[in-house]
Amino acid sequence: MRAFFVLFIAIFAFSISSASAEPPITQKQASIALTSVAIAALIVKASRDEYYSTGHPCACSDDVTRNGRSCGNMSAYIRPGGAHPLCSPADVTPGMIEDYRKTKLTGAPK
Repeated sequence: MRAFFVLFIAIFAFSISSASAEPPITQKQASIALTSVAIAALIVKASRDEYYSTGHPCACSDDVTRNGRSCGNMSAYIRPGGAHPLCSPADVTPGMIEDYRKTKLTGAPK
């Protein structure tokens, strides 16, 4: 048991020393690392959060109502007219991803 503990401490110390030896990631490097899939997920989350901010719980069919039931066909995504939140990455167009890259990652005005 003591040998295991010593080995654990040695591995932990090595991982800390090797992690601190790497230069910090700049914001530009981080923005380049964002893939289209990651950006689509961010856009979907923002769309759903914007809908939830109106006080309504059923943006998408996989949401649940205040009493715990599935929203299903009562969701804004399914209902015709009104709000149209984005519920999955498939709803995000390539144009939306490019707009996100231009405005959010480069700091350009909207």
